[in-house]
Amino acid sequence: MKPVDPFPRLLHAFFYEWMVQQRNASAHTVRSYRDTWRLFLRFVAQRRRRPIAQLTLRDLTASEVKTFLQYTEQERGDTIGTRNCRLSALRSFFSFVADREPTPIEQCTQILHVPMKKAPIHAPCYLEPEEVKAILAQPDRSTIEGQRDHALFSFLYNTGARIQEALDVCPRAIRFESPTCVRLYGKGRKETAEPSLARNRVVAKIAAHATAEGRRRAHLRQSVWCPARRIGCPLQTGAIRRSGSEDHAEPVHTACNTS
Repeated sequence: MKPVDPFPRLLHAFFYEWMVQQRNASAHTVRSYRDTWRLFLRFVAQRRRRPIAQLTLRDLTASEVKTFLQYTEQERGDTIGTRNCRLSALRSFFSFVADREPTPIEQCTQILHVPMKKAPIHAPCYLEPEEVKAILAQPDRSTIEGQRDHALFSFLYNTGARIQEALDVCPRAIRFESPTCVRLYGKGRKETAEPSLARNRVVAKIAAHATAEGRRRAHLRQSVWCPARRIGCPLQTGAIRRSGSEDHAEPVHTACNTS
């Protein structure tokens, strides 16, 4: 009788037992690892000319990993940082396999020895005061959406929060009484108390007005940056990128050239 390949069982155990139950990895980490494995398996299946369901653990060699990483950089246009994240997801699995299945230990060791790639360290990019003013001047504050966008852009500027950190802010995270502050839950599940809200009373006032409905239901973890007439439906990062890149790109470009 042909032995059953352990790969499907190991991959399932890696995600559901190791990452979720034992490591308590965040949903973002699980999705990132899932996407890497989806790309990697499709890549190997295409090179081996067989369906993904027929791939075995033996097919996933260090040579395939190196070729896959080269493919992500050269053909997909991934940055070195993204390339290293992909490698971390693959290494983590094969480290797990080495602990569970001693037979393919040599194969796992070869993959674990694939090195991370050093990326150049660039000077930090930042906006000049004129550029910030140009962005903040764009939202039409006579509308609810404009008030929300102005408050959100000001919030990002005053707190230095990542986009997702800002979008995850719920009514219960904001303290409007003195001393005013907002709790941010950031990358790596780190919580910080940011007092910058106190330095911008206009933003605090607009945020309080825009989230009045949410504050009446403060026991719910709803984002304060809801689209108009859609309380409980938070904005997505794509909407912020479109607002910042399309609507405000020309004013920022003009401010850069005239400053």
